Amino acid sequence: MTKYEFVKRFLPEAQAAEKLFRINAVVMLAQAAIESGWGESNLARLHHNLFGITGYGPSNEFWHGCRVALKPEGLPFRKYAGTQNSFFDYARLITSAYPAAAAVSYDPAAFAHEIAYSKYISEKNGDNRTVYCRLLARLAVAIGKLIPV
Repeated sequence: MTKYEFVKRFLPEAQAAEKLFRINAVVMLAQAAIESGWGESNLARLHHNLFGITGYGPSNEFWHGCRVALKPEGLPFRKYAGTQNSFFDYARLITSAYPAAAAVSYDPAAFAHEIAYSKYISEKNGDNRTVYCRLLARLAVAIGKLIPV
């Protein structure tokens, strides 16, 4: 799927999550693009998990506890009934576990900084906080330009 197709496909779902949780749809789309390889990862395509959310914690209204391991010895990830639940669960997670990021979601650079330097990103898993921060901020700006006002 092209980047434009990704935005067109998932914009309504991001907007629904924005309406419910007041997290900017643009930053959600940018983070989903990074975490899912623009919707092409196996986790996204086969299990509707666009954000790479691991399968820990109690089930909730949007995630009913189903887990999948991509490798036999690997981390469990959340498996969703559909991608809308992935957006809702992500927005729920951000508002509950990362309130500082949620509070600045309409400022993509500030949001990117809050997320990149939080526990959401794991250097232990090979993430580079500085690179992630820059990429997330740049993608949010680019995606924002694709969305009609």
